[in-house]
Amino acid sequence: MNKELLKILACPKCKGEVKWKEDKIICPQCKKYYPIKEGISVMLIEEARDYEEEKFDS
Repeated sequence: MNKELLKILACPKCKGEVKWKEDKIICPQCKKYYPIKEGISVMLIEEARDYEEEKFDS
């Protein structure tokens, strides 16, 4: 994931700042993650999944 791209991405649900971890884009505010499939982030609200905070904290 390009770090410059990550700086301009925002959570589509709450518009908050997101983080990148492995194959996921994480929104700490919503406690959701968005998958990265074949190198493309799928930032669609209907694709968001729940995550456990302690599992993804950096």
